[in-house]
Parts: sequence; structure tokens; C-alpha cells
Amino acid sequence: MTLDEFKVISSPNGLTPLLQALWHDANEDWANAHQIIQEINTVDAAWIHAYLHRKEGDKGNAHYWYQQAGRKFPTVSLSEEWQEMACYLLEK
Repeated sequence: MTLDEFKVISSPNGLTPLLQALWHDANEDWANAHQIIQEINTVDAAWIHAYLHRKEGDKGNAHYWYQQAGRKFPTVSLSEEWQEMACYLLEK
């Protein structure tokens, strides 16, 4: 699936949980995205978790999760980071 295809799908059914979380976030459902991601204990999930807290404005919590993901706090926009995560996960 390409990024453009991912952006326009109408339902996250059949996606991996990580992509489901990104889909919910892109569809204005932060709470569901967070609920999905907090149940997964991987480096990739920590990255999405960090992004979600950054988007929420909880910089301290975001820093913690970026550290868990082995990443520095990003300087790119939220939309650029979302695209980077989506492309990375779609290629896996």
C-alpha cells in the first residue's frame, strides 16, 4: 500500500495495530490511537506514542517516549513526522 492509498482508506480494518493507530490519529481520533498504541511494547510503538503526546502538547511525556524509541525530539512539523512514520511502517 502506498502512502496516498493509506491516507484515503475508509477503515483501518486489516491494518497492523501500528498503522491502525496512525489511521485513527489522521482521522481525528487521538484517544483511540493512544489506546491502541499504549498496549504495544516495541520501539516503533514508542515512536508513535511519543508523536501522540507531542501532538497533545505534553512535551515531557513526549520526551520520555522519544527516549524509549531511541529518537531525538523532532524538529519537523507534526504532519511531516506522521508521514515519516506512515512511510516507514508501510515499507515494513
